[in-house]
Amino acid sequence: MKQKNQNLALDKLKTTVPITWCPGCLNNSTLIALHRALSELIQSQDIEYKNVVLVADIGCGSKVYDFLSMNGFYALHGRVLPTALGIKTANPKLTVIGIGGDGGTYSEGIDHLIHVARYNIDITMIVANNGVFALTKGQTTSTTRKQAKNKKKDFFTGTNLNPLALAISANSSFVARGSALELNHLSSLIKAAIKHKGFSIIDVLQPCLIFNNDIKYLRQYAYKIKKTLNFEEAFAKTQEHSKKNQKPKIPLGIFYKSKRKTWGSC
Repeated sequence: MKQKNQNLALDKLKTTVPITWCPGCLNNSTLIALHRALSELIQSQDIEYKNVVLVADIGCGSKVYDFLSMNGFYALHGRVLPTALGIKTANPKLTVIGIGGDGGTYSEGIDHLIHVARYNIDITMIVANNGVFALTKGQTTSTTRKQAKNKKKDFFTGTNLNPLALAISANSSFVARGSALELNHLSSLIKAAIKHKGFSIIDVLQPCLIFNNDIKYLRQYAYKIKKTLNFEEAFAKTQEHSKKNQKPKIPLGIFYKSKRKTWGSC
């Protein structure tokens, strides 16, 4: 019976829309991880299918919504979080999930990320971070590594943004990083984020095969966090990927998790 219910949950989320990503695109992994997390949460009755709303940005990663049969809304570029905040405020019973890329979330939408984090609105934000504007053919974003072999090499100055350090500094109550190369681990992070009471953000490292293919780099330096971290430890952990003169380290997992009042309950 449990397997039958799980299959029903999976079937509810399927669409017949043809997938239009590039062959082998790692957006497929993020889609599968989200699909699996949602179906398991529906099956376990942690969330209700009819109450789930996905707010999508504009971009390759945001097309995840096209391939999920559920309530949703396409927001303006960079405006996923204020749209999600409005939906959750209007109906607190809804399970609101935002999805966007590093361009929309960490460039155009960076101000919204900071304030939604400090409000601690009970929504989940999933960021497909490939360090490039892929849909518009490869321009750099705020998370492009200086060493990345980006085809455009346009306007890169200074250092790249550390989104998890920013999220923790803004007092996000759930901060995590996943990898599209670690499907099962990513799915577990998404489940934990959706179940968390408060603002949760998952930065998903998702190399673009065409414009910023750093799969080898990610495989070589990624490792999983094995213990619960306090605020200071979590912030220090975010610096591992940005330290100079050392071999890069890319921690994956839950960096920080805390309990505090959410938006509307203060």
